[in-house]
Amino acid sequence: MLLVIKCNFGLLIASYALNLNYLYGIFFVLVALLLIILGIVGSFLPVLPGPLTSWAGLLVLHFTEGVELSQTFLIVTLLVAILIYVLDYIIPAIGTKRFGGSKAGMIGTTLGLIIGLFSPIPFGIIIGPFIGALIGEMMHRNDISKALKAAFGSFLGFIASTFLKFIVAIVYLGFFIVKLSEHNASWY
Repeated sequence: MLLVIKCNFGLLIASYALNLNYLYGIFFVLVALLLIILGIVGSFLPVLPGPLTSWAGLLVLHFTEGVELSQTFLIVTLLVAILIYVLDYIIPAIGTKRFGGSKAGMIGTTLGLIIGLFSPIPFGIIIGPFIGALIGEMMHRNDISKALKAAFGSFLGFIASTFLKFIVAIVYLGFFIVKLSEHNASWY
């Protein structure tokens, strides 16, 4: 749509009017994509609930004009995200308990993850939780063999939980891409 505006100097200036639906659509898609990406990152960071954040991205995408997500789809994906959120607390505890670990080992795993993320060493995100669990277990008990076994259990639980969260977040990214590609409204 072409608008013609007369300026004080008598000059005619032509410009295109902004279509607000276009801006809202782009805004919602960008916010949804940001949440999906944060959900993937949240699979590795203990401070962000990965799948729940990715699900929030799907919910925002639902409000984009021309993107159709059924209520059933949103409810099922929410239930999966909640289940994974709950399992995220249960799986590491099972791994730690199964191998004779303590709460100190679980805390060490989390601290090791955070330190490993920001350390310049290669594979810090993998090495950090194990070293943290080992240090936590050594502080709890001074037996290296039991501490190693418990640290390994805590580490396995962390890896299993992280892998599960990552897979669900990637599946939600796939849903995002598929649903966005089925967009049936005009972008302009």
